[in-house]
Amino acid sequence: MLFGRKAGRSPVALRSPAPSGSPAPSGSRARPAAVTARGWGWRHGGRSASAVSGLDLTISPGERVLLLGASGAGKSTVLHALAGVLGPDTGGMEHGTLAVDGAHPSDPASRGRTGLVLQDPDSQTVLSRVGDEVAFGAENLAVPAGEIWPRVRAALADVGLEVPLESSTAALSGGQKQRLALASVMAMEPGLLLLDEPTANLDPAGVVEIRDAVGRVLDRTGATLIVVEHRVQVWAELVDRVVVLAAGGGVLADGPPGQVLGDPGHRETLAAAGIWLPGTAPEIPEDSGASWHPGRGDGSLLLSARGLAVSRTNTGPPVLTGADLSLAAGTAVGITGPNGAGKSTLALTLGGLLRPHTGTLEAAAELAGAARREPFRWKSGELVERIGTVFQEPEHQFLTATVLDELAFGPRRVGRETDGKTLDRVHELAQRLRLDHLLQANPFTLSGGEKRRLSVATMLATAPRILLLDEPTFGQDARTWAELVALLRGQLAQGQCVVSVTHDAEFVQALESRTLRVADGAVTELPSTPAAAVQVNP
Repeated sequence: MLFGRKAGRSPVALRSPAPSGSPAPSGSRARPAAVTARGWGWRHGGRSASAVSGLDLTISPGERVLLLGASGAGKSTVLHALAGVLGPDTGGMEHGTLAVDGAHPSDPASRGRTGLVLQDPDSQTVLSRVGDEVAFGAENLAVPAGEIWPRVRAALADVGLEVPLESSTAALSGGQKQRLALASVMAMEPGLLLLDEPTANLDPAGVVEIRDAVGRVLDRTGATLIVVEHRVQVWAELVDRVVVLAAGGGVLADGPPGQVLGDPGHRETLAAAGIWLPGTAPEIPEDSGASWHPGRGDGSLLLSARGLAVSRTNTGPPVLTGADLSLAAGTAVGITGPNGAGKSTLALTLGGLLRPHTGTLEAAAELAGAARREPFRWKSGELVERIGTVFQEPEHQFLTATVLDELAFGPRRVGRETDGKTLDRVHELAQRLRLDHLLQANPFTLSGGEKRRLSVATMLATAPRILLLDEPTFGQDARTWAELVALLRGQLAQGQCVVSVTHDAEFVQALESRTLRVADGAVTELPSTPAAAVQVNP
């Protein structure tokens, strides 16, 4: 095992098409690929520091590698580079060497060999129908026509996406889109399978389904695997090697899963680097803003729903009906349930961004003030101080060119730009969520975990009475997860209501949330588990 040196990151990418005029024969795509890096690094355009540097790595054909590291350590950058989607045209700068089967990943000889599943599945969706989307990559690789549709059906079955082939890709939930992206890459049968947080927004059953689906594909094709995940337990059973990137560049640890994750001599070093370790719960710091006491909010009513039915479109059928619920000051609510059940649609409706299909949703006088009682009738200026919504896809809410301006946008929108306390709060949020070194960076160039923290911080900066978060812990290492919990506990102590759509049971428990389960078209409340009983990564 190697312990040592230093690494950051970027977005973009699609399935890599075959080079024009030189389609690879069908059988060659399943050959497992070899990966080599020698002193390799990458600096994104507009950044002074490298996202990755000094990377020395050799991965043999057929190896299955779990790539770990702190949020922002460069894991996604490595995957994007191996997929051949980083180059001079992106404004970045490369140093050292990186190769797939001896050729640079952007070389035409390499570009049918890799399949990349992105953190944001929306960035990877090309076509409007599910069947066409899954067939797209295989068609670009010149797979014989008679093989394509059997591959499409097999890939969809593997990932558990049970929808008609003609279904609209735009109508899928976030978790369903993740399954679709994975199926699209699996249908290509690449020699190198690159997965970037492939189960982050999936329900627990879906996580196991995807892990098993990947295992079946690897068993059938022998492909090489590199998978990036923060929560390691599920994938540790499938891989034969764990590589940990150091936050400053290079490799911190490299070896078999049991050795890297289980050696008592190394666990303290890895925990300090933010690595999620089986059997270890991150220590949650005290928030400096207020003392948190679970379940002790003042309980004043802010928002109530009666007989609420919600729909993704104005004319579409409801995804759930008959919901009765209330949101009170100083309390946390976790919305859980299987993918596609309507959790995000419910949150967007509670947030005033979708009109209720039927039923009523009314703000109490304490929340509405001089505005009308129905949140969907509020203008944006009325909404921003009352209810703040963090979307499942962070990019959908970024509006400015720098992290600092993004954090300051909300307060400026409500007339606080000259308020010294607001500026102090912006810098405090950036420091607490480990974004202070990125204040001049473009939000769209951040890592997935950094984007998520920024999207949460933008809402915290405006301090709405109700905060709605869709998958708030996506892409977080153990340290940033704990810091996020501490910040939200502080908001609860100050009387905010925090509502989280999430599959992260530990997060729900850490906030001592009321738990609402959305399933089979209905909403039910589940018994809550005390924060003291939280077991992270058992």
